[in-house]
Amino acid sequence: MAYTKITFENPKTNEIRVAPVGFSWTVMLFGCLPAVFRSNWKWAGIMFFALVVSLGFAGLVFMFIYNKLYITDLIGKGFKAKSILDNNMEKASAKIGLTIPLLEESD
Repeated sequence: MAYTKITFENPKTNEIRVAPVGFSWTVMLFGCLPAVFRSNWKWAGIMFFALVVSLGFAGLVFMFIYNKLYITDLIGKGFKAKSILDNNMEKASAKIGLTIPLLEESD
């Protein structure tokens, strides 16, 4: 299976973010640090707290769900998909269980 990344852009601020789809290898290897590097402070705090309380076992859950949580937060902040690495937005939407809003040229 191909590795999928979606490039998001906020039409109001022109800020661009890249979000991987599916399993998070970076969370598996580095815990809550990917959320810190993405400036996703809410989930960085939640993950850090959960990892400390569970002695690291929460990472077994977050490695499967974090990328979807990150994409959901981006969409909630007004980001829209500008492009996708493998050109299959329908497959990515189905994989994460969300309708991904697309950036229109007029936005």
